[in-house]
Amino acid sequence: MYTVEQLNSEIAKKTETEVNVDFMKIKDNDTDNYCIMPKKFVDTCLDRIKNFEVFEDDTWIVTYPKCGTTWTQEMVWMILNNLNYEQAMKEDLYKRSPFLEWAGIINNFDMDFVDICQKLSRPRLIKSHLPLFLLPDQLWTVKPKIIYVARNPKDVAVSFYHHHCHLHAYKGTKEDFFEAFAKDLTLYYPFNSHVLEFWKIRNNSNILFLFYEDMKKDLENEVKKTMEFLGKKYSQDEIEKLCKHLSFDSMKQNKMINKNDEIRMLKEAAGEKYSEEEFSFIRKGQVGAYKSEMSAEQNQMLDDYCNDPKFKEFDFAYKF
Repeated sequence: MYTVEQLNSEIAKKTETEVNVDFMKIKDNDTDNYCIMPKKFVDTCLDRIKNFEVFEDDTWIVTYPKCGTTWTQEMVWMILNNLNYEQAMKEDLYKRSPFLEWAGIINNFDMDFVDICQKLSRPRLIKSHLPLFLLPDQLWTVKPKIIYVARNPKDVAVSFYHHHCHLHAYKGTKEDFFEAFAKDLTLYYPFNSHVLEFWKIRNNSNILFLFYEDMKKDLENEVKKTMEFLGKKYSQDEIEKLCKHLSFDSMKQNKMINKNDEIRMLKEAAGEKYSEEEFSFIRKGQVGAYKSEMSAEQNQMLDDYCNDPKFKEFDFAYKF
């Protein structure tokens, strides 16, 4: 079994954009929760993010990685910006909805995304993968709109495994990675606590809790739910057009969203060739992909993980 350090040292690749591997546990002083983050995040971002100025007209998208973040960002940006397809098709999503802590998890990365987010034109749309207790303190006093998206851990584990293999040069086995996932041994972990802390506050008027599986099952319904939450109204024809824009095939081909150009640059900087056929950031987008990638033993291990005893107390269950 891997320790945090062993897993993440294997994940890292010595390039100009390597993922930082000097990891540490950050503990929440008010609960038993913790989060595994790079030391660089602690040194350069932690206090600045905790003290980040929040505005009431902000919208925040928070997810654990590989839970439909990009999909949700594009949906929300379109709804907030009067379905401005022209701008959406010429400006990268990461500029329209920047990733708050990005520079804190990447080495030799000069762009200060905390500052970029702070100076973003209002109303701002900001993305983060941080757990509740590491997010800005003002989120809980100013109370802007926050949209949280959850996804079942089995599909997240599979997607995160491919993400690590192709973007972070993970050379270990799939078996070891799934075990590490189930034992909360790498970046942003623990997964269950990340989800549960937002589930506990889902009934707050400024919180919208979505499931990736519901978005796959009935995107139009989830779009309408999100529109209502954001106080926006569009015609049925406009909603149907938006759903086509947000379809998997459309997202996968959209260069403002699919990050293939960014991945190509990362690969080439590392002296490697990049093939979109081999790996795409928007890879499969399926519910149940784990069924073809996990052994019976791995499936049972993740079943046990999904059935966290704490969930019963708060009436929570993942969707499959």
